[in-house]
Amino acid sequence: MIIDILSWSCLLGGGLLGVVGGIGIHRFPDFYSRQHATGITDTLCAMLILLGLGLQAGMSFATFKLALIFMFLFLTSPTASHALANAAMHGGLKPKLDSATGKDES
Repeated sequence: MIIDILSWSCLLGGGLLGVVGGIGIHRFPDFYSRQHATGITDTLCAMLILLGLGLQAGMSFATFKLALIFMFLFLTSPTASHALANAAMHGGLKPKLDSATGKDES
């Protein structure tokens, strides 16, 4: 019973973080803000969902495979976010100006 509650809490938390990241894509004004919103939420979202699935599977080979998937995502997701933002910066994409101060945030 406790494992089911923990599992569903992780699954719901991961799903909620996925929705928050999706809202961040639509709400933030420029590429870098959107990239930050998704880069932060996707790793934690995947971790919580995979943890919840692992708790549901119990101690099995499926749990081992889920742990390997998490390790892959844990290493590649932040790297991909950084590479994408770095490519945008080198491509000349400037951050949006801060309207309150009039300064460029780069």
